[in-house]
Amino acid sequence: MTTLVFGHKAPDTDSTGSPLIWAWYLGQRGETAEARLLGTPNTEASFVAERWGFELPQIIDDVEEGQKVVLVDTNNPAELPASINKADILAIIDHHKLFGGLETKGPIDITIKPVACTATIMHELMGHVATEMPEGIKGLMLSCILSDTLEFRSPTTTPADKALAERLAADLGVDISDYASEMFAAKSDVSAFSEAELLRMDSKETTVEGKKLRVSVLETTSPEQVLSRKAALLEAMPKVAAEDGADEVLLFVVDILKEEATMLIPNDAVKAIAEKSFGATVSGDSVVLPGVMSRKKQIIPVLKV
Repeated sequence: MTTLVFGHKAPDTDSTGSPLIWAWYLGQRGETAEARLLGTPNTEASFVAERWGFELPQIIDDVEEGQKVVLVDTNNPAELPASINKADILAIIDHHKLFGGLETKGPIDITIKPVACTATIMHELMGHVATEMPEGIKGLMLSCILSDTLEFRSPTTTPADKALAERLAADLGVDISDYASEMFAAKSDVSAFSEAELLRMDSKETTVEGKKLRVSVLETTSPEQVLSRKAALLEAMPKVAAEDGADEVLLFVVDILKEEATMLIPNDAVKAIAEKSFGATVSGDSVVLPGVMSRKKQIIPVLKV
């Protein structure tokens, strides 16, 4: 049986590239494996796949009972197919906190490490096989690291992430700054997406004090492209929350270059969350949060309702 490798819903560059990387690695070990996606990837991920010569993996909605799978870049059941516990989970490779709630058919390999990117962990797990990576796989790995670290600006960045990215870039003859700028430009072009699509594009569900929150982040070098649509986004946020069964949608527009986030404030409930969580004083329909760039490290862990 073919093993399916996939990451989380609303796939970003790491959840698009890492399945392709690990499927390649399993193939090198003589196993039959294919990458999959749990939704349409964002514009940066699409750019990266094309840049390094890959077709985007097939999108799936669910998995069949007994299907062999490897989970990458997530271990959160809320971000996985509804039938994930009926599948045969063989391994988990992740860099997020342990959520719990997954059930496996037997003992499995689990690697969760406090680095910025799943691809960094994969390189270590590959051992000597990493020396056999073709250009395309190296390009995906570099892209995943640059995306998840925001070109080393994110506080999640570790020396291991940076050292590997620099080594891969040297092997590929790629200038990190120039290539990262191309990636972020692709990520910043959101003109083709509706407000609801933007709110779901890079979002994660979390529960805080009994309240279900959809935490959406848009990382961009051109925040004005998003903030020019602020009125429409503010109107869409409660609607998306209701459609998705959430109490609130929180939207953070991260300015990669200024290293700050603008949080949109559609109502008094979100205003209270902003003030309690970040110590901010909110006087309008948005608030700037200096230094806030990482949902994983600086947003979700501090949320209070």
